[in-house]
Amino acid sequence: MAKERIDKLLAGAGTRSRRDIKELVRQRRITLNGEAVTDAGQKADISHDIVCLDGTPLALKAHIYIMLHKPAGVVSASSSDCEKTVVDLVPADLRRTGLFPAGRLDKDTTGFVLITDDGAFAHRILSPKNHIEKTYIAVLEHPLCTADIAVLEQGLLLRNGTRFLPASVQILSEDAKQVQVKICEGKYHQIKRMFSAVGNCVTALRRTHMGALELDSALSPGACRELTQAELALILQK
Repeated sequence: MAKERIDKLLAGAGTRSRRDIKELVRQRRITLNGEAVTDAGQKADISHDIVCLDGTPLALKAHIYIMLHKPAGVVSASSSDCEKTVVDLVPADLRRTGLFPAGRLDKDTTGFVLITDDGAFAHRILSPKNHIEKTYIAVLEHPLCTADIAVLEQGLLLRNGTRFLPASVQILSEDAKQVQVKICEGKYHQIKRMFSAVGNCVTALRRTHMGALELDSALSPGACRELTQAELALILQK
């Protein structure tokens, strides 16, 4: 792993400002592998270096990955002047600078949102060329027929020129109004627009999976937790 500035690592953890960190360095309260840090710009490799504050090792991470069970009425954004955002739901112990939702859900859509500060990872899972599926459960106003499934699974070209890649669609209920949809892209209101194009309307929508990783059933709406490395690998699984 590449080395990072100590002030950047500590500030990224979200508990102290860089100004605070410079003061701690001045007071010689931060050590790197047992030696007092004399320059806040000194670099450390968190894969094997040990950074301590007042003798206590700090659990530093280059990035954080959080699974959030998004409730309805919350916007998928890092900040908003007038509405509650998914980042606002992250508790203080998981907060750090630069958090954002990796892929947006509509305000009324619920389910799995990944929150991170790792832009490269977010791009990797959101780029359609990488074919990372996102799975949704949609409730429809009208029963879905096999002819409409065929249209959705072929891919759609809307009259305004917007093209949707082929989706995977499976009927889940006897009345054919509850369906599972898998897509590998995330255009604006995509699933709602897909079903609108075949004369139907989505009345409820929930994201259940990113890649092969399912939303933790133990998470109540609004709750979140940090992901493990094994779970991150499941997101990337095709």
